[in-house]
Amino acid sequence: MSRDIDVLVLGGAGVDTIVHVPELPLPYADSYLIDSGVRTRAGQTGDFVALGLTALGLRTHHLDFLGDDPEGDLVRALHEDRGIALTAVPQPAGTKRAVNLVGPDGRRLSLYDTSRAHPDDRFPLDTLRTLAATSRHAHVSVTHPCAHALPALRETGVTLSTDLHNWDGENPYHEPFAHTADVVLLSTTALADPERTMRHLVERGRAEVVVATAGAEGAYLLADGELTHVPPATPPAPVVDSNGAGDAFAAAFLYGRLAGEPPHRCAEYGAVAGAYACTVPSTEADAIGTADLLARASRRSQSSQRSANRPLL
Repeated sequence: MSRDIDVLVLGGAGVDTIVHVPELPLPYADSYLIDSGVRTRAGQTGDFVALGLTALGLRTHHLDFLGDDPEGDLVRALHEDRGIALTAVPQPAGTKRAVNLVGPDGRRLSLYDTSRAHPDDRFPLDTLRTLAATSRHAHVSVTHPCAHALPALRETGVTLSTDLHNWDGENPYHEPFAHTADVVLLSTTALADPERTMRHLVERGRAEVVVATAGAEGAYLLADGELTHVPPATPPAPVVDSNGAGDAFAAAFLYGRLAGEPPHRCAEYGAVAGAYACTVPSTEADAIGTADLLARASRRSQSSQRSANRPLL
């Protein structure tokens, strides 16, 4: 069967309203004056992964629920402008949305509106199976109702990845994703023992590779039973917002994996892309391109090699 799609991205379409605040956590006050403005733009986790993959030249298709509302129009416009194929299932409850409070150091606090879904929402099986059967890989967001799509995706034989984000290692909601995917990404933010959680994912699921991103500390890669540290990449400009860094890491990691690169090289790509994403203002949607990614990764590799060859004093 022809594989016309490189990556099918499932779920995670929506809009964010960005509010720059003087500090996080934000002290209680009756009101704050926001000189930078309060701005709404398209782009949640699935949108940003799809954007990153497309910027790296991969044929990408995004499937999710969208409302017939102004927020849905923003999401549709983003995909049309960036040349990302989109299949939007009608959502009467409206398009998913969130509010991101962004501090001066680029950290964020996200408030997700969970009312934009129904418990019985399901992707049309025929649509899901057709898209998956013509895809080389599928990246599944941990948004409703993606968990219900996992069995059908597995039946098609497509390889799967997921990003558990700030999972604490215990919340049962994440387990279907964690135990079904071939590649699992997550953040160390809420993990008491990252290595223990990563090894449990391999033991209990079918993951071949687990990556735990750790912000400014880099990331940790578990592959072939070996845990290694991936140093952070140097951002090419001042850090202004960490929103979307994990999605950029995921997109670049998958780019490397689909190109046949070894896991550590894929993680190096992810580190470079994540650092780049931190330099993009939260009110914009942008991603690193292939030439820039490969050039920065090459310079990073050469620098690491020179350091390894430097004689000890």
